[in-house]
Amino acid sequence: MKYIVNEFLRFIVKLALKVFYKKIIIVGKENIPKDKSILMVSNHQNALIDPLLLATLSGLKPYYLTRASAFKHPFVAKLLNYIQMIPIYRVRDGVKNMEKNQETFDKSVRVLLNGGSMLIFGEGSHSTRRNLRPMKKGFSRIAIQALEENPELDLVILPVAINYSNHNHSGSKARITFGEVIDPKIHVANFESMISATYSALLPLVVDIPEERYDYDLQLLIDHNIDLTSTTEVKRFLENRPAKNVQFKKPYLRNKLMKLFHLPIYWIWLWFAPKVKDEAFIATFKFVIGLVGLPLWYFSLYFVLSTVGQSTWALSFLFLAIIFLFTNKNGQK
Repeated sequence: MKYIVNEFLRFIVKLALKVFYKKIIIVGKENIPKDKSILMVSNHQNALIDPLLLATLSGLKPYYLTRASAFKHPFVAKLLNYIQMIPIYRVRDGVKNMEKNQETFDKSVRVLLNGGSMLIFGEGSHSTRRNLRPMKKGFSRIAIQALEENPELDLVILPVAINYSNHNHSGSKARITFGEVIDPKIHVANFESMISATYSALLPLVVDIPEERYDYDLQLLIDHNIDLTSTTEVKRFLENRPAKNVQFKKPYLRNKLMKLFHLPIYWIWLWFAPKVKDEAFIATFKFVIGLVGLPLWYFSLYFVLSTVGQSTWALSFLFLAIIFLFTNKNGQK
């Protein structure tokens, strides 16, 4: 039963992500090995969207660590356990709770020992800044513990990067890039060596905008319509900045029409938006509101109009609403 529910949820979320994003590009999928234990290590820019993309589009069915505060409510904790999330405790959760992380590491190790896959965000926190931050040692600790318990374990570290053209809005582009695997056995005696090797493998996969001129360079890239999901295009542009600035005209009409045909959903977001204090969660809440709200809006609209004998108008409206939903496009940000 659990398998059926997980597969159904995975299908629904995958479909919803492909509606939410105008385009999802997957690069390097041939680097994902078969019949091995896989420790995916990724950058982290977009809260819950990051694990959802990798859980549904990687071809793997990974367990992944998430902040322990999400497990406070018993029902939510049961649901998160059901979909293969494992709590990780941070200092802000209390020093005493940090001791519970050993149980988290033990669960993660068991997943790998059983030939499964784990997803860990190596930076340890999320940020919408387009660069790779220093790695924490959590993933290396899990890898080393697994190899200590089974030195013959066929385990690999799979670096994966997620880059976005717009972290906050639907109708944008996401790019997932899988790098070449790393053999952790080479670094099993040294945490720092494993962290350094993983960081070096991940660095060229993540779009990098230098911090010293971050806001200026980001705006310059947007103005010249440089693909913010492409490491190659961004690097080439920043190395050869043009002398003359231009202003790229951003898409407008399609996004406004999409909102017009989905006004109740948009109003819910406008009401909820001030409560979102962390920018990295904006897309997450928009996605969840749309995932739940769109089917309810479509069903309610058809039911009400059909009741008053206007089923033809209802179908026409729904047809246009779905067309504008799928053709929605937002500019880069």
